[in-house]
Amino acid sequence: MTDRFAHLWPGVPLATASAVLFGASTPLAKLLLGAGVDPWLLAGLLYLGSGLGLAVVYLVRGAVAASPLEAPLRRADLPWLALVVLAGGGVGPVLLMLGLRTTAASTAALLLNLEGLATMAIAWLAFRENVDRRVLIGAFAILAGAALLSWQGGPAGGLGWGALAIAGACLAWGLDNNLTRKLSAADPLQIAMVKGVAAGVVNLGLALIAGNAVLPTAGLALAAGLVGLIGYGVSLVLFVLALRHLGAARTGAYFSTAPFIGAALAVIAFGEAVTLQLALAAGLMAVGLFLHLAERHEHEHAHAATEHEHRHAHDEHHRHDHAPGDPAGEPHTHRHRHAPVVHKHPHYPDLHHRHGHSH
Repeated sequence: MTDRFAHLWPGVPLATASAVLFGASTPLAKLLLGAGVDPWLLAGLLYLGSGLGLAVVYLVRGAVAASPLEAPLRRADLPWLALVVLAGGGVGPVLLMLGLRTTAASTAALLLNLEGLATMAIAWLAFRENVDRRVLIGAFAILAGAALLSWQGGPAGGLGWGALAIAGACLAWGLDNNLTRKLSAADPLQIAMVKGVAAGVVNLGLALIAGNAVLPTAGLALAAGLVGLIGYGVSLVLFVLALRHLGAARTGAYFSTAPFIGAALAVIAFGEAVTLQLALAAGLMAVGLFLHLAERHEHEHAHAATEHEHRHAHDEHHRHDHAPGDPAGEPHTHRHRHAPVVHKHPHYPDLHHRHGHSH
């Protein structure tokens, strides 16, 4: 990759791959719904399949790896992890269930796009991620495409307490995405595993409490678990890795293309019609992605002295000595110290570039 585009790697491909896998899970989930699986029970099976599947991968990786591949979650991470699980695995699903009871499906589909907006707004306003006009316009073009794609016509009413509950769920998931950014130096497999199990237990519990769910056959449950492992679990691992390199706002923007990806795959795999709605959404998202890919944020900036632990190679931000017990080979993970430095190069608000800006 040339120096001109080096700053796009690996964050942009990771965020895009996360959106592709999550988008692909949508038409597959529709097939499972068509087979008679209750929607809320299906959500629980997808999340639980994600968490349990990643737990198997985590155990296998631990058994075969000679040294840790990622920095494990530490005690100091647990409060953040608890907030992530509470917001994304608890509050979000509960509010969504309450909202869907009284809100038309067409209205709910549009409102769910608020998650991307909430992720970006919290990142920009609360966590002070840098944004310029190009990125802002690009983000809203992507969100406009997602909103257009989810528009189903029908009644525009129902914007009462149910709609507020769905908006609250999106706010909870936006907060979840930003809090996960605080953990993104740690093992993404651990993070996604815990979130998947927690969200799966909550959603299954809600489905059973509601009393309308009929347990699916073992085959359908296994299929749902596999879809969840790839479309939710692996996708979430990639999302956390993208957060590490891009920050929450930009990762959320790329991830907002998932509805279009799901619709495009449905056209290819299931022969669904190419509509004007899909074409217009594609155009808006293409404009938004172009504006994001064309971003080149570069200025002289200072890195304060810091000490932390994460997977790294010895690039321009990692020129440090090793203690005798530190792992050999690259990339590797160990606790290391960054000396103060002032330099200039293209960058995103990644692990090493969460600094203020003067305007």
